Amino acid sequence: MPVKHEMRHEMQRYGRVLKLRSGMEAEYERLHAAVWPEVLMATSRAGIRNYSIYRYRQLLFSYFELPEGVTLEDVGRVCADSEECLRWEKLMQTLQEPLPESEDAAWWVAMPEVFHTDGAKP
Repeated sequence: MPVKHEMRHEMQRYGRVLKLRSGMEAEYERLHAAVWPEVLMATSRAGIRNYSIYRYRQLLFSYFELPEGVTLEDVGRVCADSEECLRWEKLMQTLQEPLPESEDAAWWVAMPEVFHTDGAKP
């Protein structure tokens, strides 16, 4: 079920980190060069915007935005309704490993934002 998005300009920004299993770098990048269309559609329906994943050695850093009022739980519900998303997540977990700080269900660890600018305003 899609999450309703009000037309607002404010976005919530999220940064998260996760570890990639040793030797899985090329496979992870190969799969992300052609993310399954249903996965992309589900993340869009959930409200995710400006989604990027960066890799430094075996650390993965993800950044995305959500409209105000949309929660990570809302996103999780939309993705849980998609069999392709569930398959994708299961596949990704074969390539990733949780950090010590990871919670049981969520391997990605949230990072606090320490700086942001949308550019200087005169």
